[in-house]
Amino acid sequence: MRSAIGIDVGGTKVAALLVAEDGSVLDREERDTPAEDVEGTMETIHEVAAALATKGGESVGVGAAGMVDFAAGAMRSAPNLAWKEVPIRDLVAERSGLPCVVDNDANAAAWGEYRFGAARGYRHVLVVTVGTGIGGGIVADGELFRGANGFAAEIGHFIVEPDGPQCGCGNRGCWEQVASGQALDRLGRREAERDPGGRIAALGAGREVSGRHVSLAARDGDEAAIRIFREVGRRLGEGIGGLVNVLDPEVVVVGGGVAEEGALLLEPARRAFREAVEAPEHRPEVPIIKAALGNDAGAIGAAALALDLVSR
Repeated sequence: MRSAIGIDVGGTKVAALLVAEDGSVLDREERDTPAEDVEGTMETIHEVAAALATKGGESVGVGAAGMVDFAAGAMRSAPNLAWKEVPIRDLVAERSGLPCVVDNDANAAAWGEYRFGAARGYRHVLVVTVGTGIGGGIVADGELFRGANGFAAEIGHFIVEPDGPQCGCGNRGCWEQVASGQALDRLGRREAERDPGGRIAALGAGREVSGRHVSLAARDGDEAAIRIFREVGRRLGEGIGGLVNVLDPEVVVVGGGVAEEGALLLEPARRAFREAVEAPEHRPEVPIIKAALGNDAGAIGAAALALDLVSR
């Protein structure tokens, strides 16, 4: 069976999978990302690709967070990595000796979910990845929509709160600042300051409170933590409503680390979506569903793109 290597490059780790053409994972490698070191990050990519290439793979796909020029195979700018104008495709192809394709990590995740995951069987799909920030991927009539320059679906960076929190992109009040892990971090710290005897503060004792502590407290039934998830879920659902008005997808798939909390996030998001979307009573239902491939979605999608590359 044919296979390809898919590599998902994030701000904290580089995850690589050897993926068969049916989407099954044959092997995996993972390393920490030296995020502030461009050469070190590229060397890590080369290492995981080489380790998997001994076991198979006829091409390499790389998904990376940032503004990827798909046609050129280059990272133009990355918010969480020290990358500017890096020709990833050519560097990987030269070092590995294999054909390479590079895309935005959320595009790769969307393609993975479309081909093998929760969006299988649909033709028009919006994928929203909710982690530290918010990423997106759009499948339009069975094709990834990348826009004129490959930068489409940077959905975390439309402004919903002009005087809101500072965003890593330089603006204030971007959607990802109020509806992602960063919002959980900020609201969790605020709650711990308000109630130093509460569950969130206790879980974060001796450390800076983060969204992880909010998640743990919410799973324990802590009402303050559940309220925070309701707020973040509401803002997520409002944004999805606006995007559905623009894109008219058949389904919205929500993935990423924060989405792993399931109903805690998605139920308030669904309620807010129904209130925000235009004329819900006059349009077919657009389900908001949890992604199926988990943290593997980006690497699986990158591998699928790589197999598509050599099949042309």
